[in-house]
Amino acid sequence: MNPRTTPISTAVRRRVALLTATLSAFTLAGCGVVGAAGEDARPATRSDDITVGLLLPDTDTARFEKFDHPLIEQRVASLTDQQGEVVYANAGGSSTRQSEQFRQMVADRVDVILVNAVDSEAIAPDVRRAKQADIPVIAYDRLAEGPIDAYVSHDNELVGQVQGRALVNALGDDAEKSKVVMMNGEPADPNTALFKKGALGELNGRVDIARAYDTEKWLPEVAAENMRKAIAEVGAGNVAAVYSANDGMAGAVIKTLQDAGVTDLPPVTGQDADLAAVQRVVAGTQYMTVYKPFLQEATGAAEMAVAKVQDRAIQFDALARDRVDSSTRRDIPAMLVPVTALTRENIEDTVVGDGVWTVRDICTEPYAAACAEIGLTP
Repeated sequence: MNPRTTPISTAVRRRVALLTATLSAFTLAGCGVVGAAGEDARPATRSDDITVGLLLPDTDTARFEKFDHPLIEQRVASLTDQQGEVVYANAGGSSTRQSEQFRQMVADRVDVILVNAVDSEAIAPDVRRAKQADIPVIAYDRLAEGPIDAYVSHDNELVGQVQGRALVNALGDDAEKSKVVMMNGEPADPNTALFKKGALGELNGRVDIARAYDTEKWLPEVAAENMRKAIAEVGAGNVAAVYSANDGMAGAVIKTLQDAGVTDLPPVTGQDADLAAVQRVVAGTQYMTVYKPFLQEATGAAEMAVAKVQDRAIQFDALARDRVDSSTRRDIPAMLVPVTALTRENIEDTVVGDGVWTVRDICTEPYAAACAEIGLTP
């Protein structure tokens, strides 16, 4: 697909334009350089002809192809007077393939690399290779090991806290005696540990964690198999809630419960606000999902990448106001975007209001009646 013609909804484009104006004004005003011609005011001679390498991990997570990729391309083009180019590759869940893609970008001398690592540890040698070639690397969405220059993501421990808190609230007075199954993500993904830590901080001592599983490569089919094991060992009727780290696994968990004859579904969490998950929330089959404003994440990553290449240090520092540590580097400049628990009550104020999904997208015929119940009508 031609990166300059990737479709994005009109609503999303409007939202990005508003966010762009807000970020730019905030950055300059916060640094006291509005209207100034200081060291960070970009001179006209600074080249806009730059190449940003974008490496995303998989196609199973719907948001990467539908939103992150085109939004980053759009913002890079906007920042560079349509002269900047995004070279894109998706690893399809393979760390080996991602390493090959990374090495090719280094060989092609891109100006900066944004990488969402399939395996945070396995990518470290490639990050070091880029560093030796004087190519900055910004970890996107997942924290990569090695000498990365910055990190753009959400507060991932908070994601787990929001999910865990939602389950405890859903279980109410029965929480302590309730059997909860935990469906965690891919162990090689550093975010998995943060999601789990946040969730356990809310669940430990408040519920009975009956079974917990890691899910290879976040694959829904693996989650389904693990859920079948949990049902066999705990009993379908005894599963009071399921902590699912993301929406793809949540869908598999819910179907597995339904296949086992469960009609009164327990609360199930998710993450990413995929369209199918939002529809399940409307229908009441999925209790909640975590909405992560990836418009702000993607736009911020593009802003940071271009600022890094064009040596606009003040703007870069204003974007990267947080700090995080990896196992190989401490005090990494970071932008951490906050998250929201999406439920039936706030769909209009979150994904619809942000232009991620329209009411028409969500309220297709199978969900029309459920949408009407909560006042969500086209």
